[in-house]
Amino acid sequence: MNATCNVEAFTIPAPARRMIYVLLATVAAGGMIGRIMAVNSVDRIALESRLRSEGRDELRLQRPFLSANDRSRWCTIRALVEHGTYAIDEVIAEPNWDTIDMVKHPNGRLYSSKPPLLATLMAGQYWLINRLSGATLGTHPYAVGRAMLVTLNVVPLMILVGCAAWFAERLARTDWARIFVVAMAAFGTFLSTFAVTLNNHIPGAVCAAIALVAAYRIWRDDERRLVYFAVCGVFAAMTAACELPALSFTAALSAALLWKAPRETLLGLLPGMALVAVAFFGTNYAAVGSLRPPYMHRGEGDNWYDYEYEVNGRVRQSYWKDRQGVDRGEPSRAKYALHVLVGHHGIFSLTPVWLLAIPGVWMLALRRDRPEPALALLIAAVSVTCTAFFLARPLEDRNYGGMTTGFRWLFWLAPLWLVAIIPALDWAQGCRWRRGASYLLLAVSVGSAAYAVWNPWTHPWIWNFLEYLEQIGWIAS
Repeated sequence: MNATCNVEAFTIPAPARRMIYVLLATVAAGGMIGRIMAVNSVDRIALESRLRSEGRDELRLQRPFLSANDRSRWCTIRALVEHGTYAIDEVIAEPNWDTIDMVKHPNGRLYSSKPPLLATLMAGQYWLINRLSGATLGTHPYAVGRAMLVTLNVVPLMILVGCAAWFAERLARTDWARIFVVAMAAFGTFLSTFAVTLNNHIPGAVCAAIALVAAYRIWRDDERRLVYFAVCGVFAAMTAACELPALSFTAALSAALLWKAPRETLLGLLPGMALVAVAFFGTNYAAVGSLRPPYMHRGEGDNWYDYEYEVNGRVRQSYWKDRQGVDRGEPSRAKYALHVLVGHHGIFSLTPVWLLAIPGVWMLALRRDRPEPALALLIAAVSVTCTAFFLARPLEDRNYGGMTTGFRWLFWLAPLWLVAIIPALDWAQGCRWRRGASYLLLAVSVGSAAYAVWNPWTHPWIWNFLEYLEQIGWIAS
């Protein structure tokens, strides 16, 4: 037998594998919590120190909220608990609470442009902290904000790692593949990068993972207890509520389970989805008097992004009337597709482990023992549909997700792709050079995720490297 291509020589007992999974999850959680405890607008520390040394404490610049994107949600959370409204006018008037991710309602008030459901749910934790301690995000931004980030980001990511381990145990044939998948879930995706900031991508990915586990139990194990259908319905719908293009995922699961178990789907899954739908549209209506999220109001005659507003006596223009930098959009669709897939924001260039998902889906459908054609079709169809959706967007939406460390609009697909790479990893395990190549893919993926360790709202390393090559004249701008 070729020395470089040999089958697995030993098997790790299941209890030992579980200890390895827990160890990986613990290390990942500890790293994320440490970063959350240190999260700060670090580029402003020196300036603030000088201002405070001059006795100008009112010009405090440091804050644990890293971008206009996450501050937009934090503003809604504060407004709900402290002022009893979704309008954020009073909050953004305070120093360091500015945001560009907002719209102006016809009633003259300012609102976050984000769908309000997620912020409404998150406000529940803030309400509890505020009532028990009296602390607010205004008076104690670090203590309150960091505590909330741990529960809102780190705990859900540990659930995602657990779901990845569950699928690894069910689908992988080799211990090497099982451990690799869990390591990738813990350290190799951009979800861990976003642990230090409030966002919709972590909730979306975790909801997708939970829904997929429940659906697999129904489809493969013939589980017929209604609780599994209800769980699948709630979390599949929440995936779409967090990431609207994930409606394709929600619709695909619904159709598949309706065909597989129509009675239980009607009695369990659909009511669960209906519950989330009522909450989603209900919070939209409660916030802005419309069933559509605020950011969808940008058409002719209904453009809530075209406005001016006043803060502390100064009249300001909406940022979206004169977009800057990457927010102007990429004029060339071909160039945009190139950079989304293999360029500076590339799905496969920044996280090359996802290259294994391409043959992995094929192997998942066709392997000899326990083929999973339905699961493979679901992953492939949803991935292609969502990617095509974003590539087909108009100019103003072709901005790679703004200034961010990766193509964040597809981060929620991570649990599906973690499943897809399992058969490819089983294949790679049998050959030394294939294992070596997989290690390299993992190293680059982890490096990309760690590059923006302090702030995910920065450009990816490939973007910065290309800019450097332009500056020294090696490539044309």
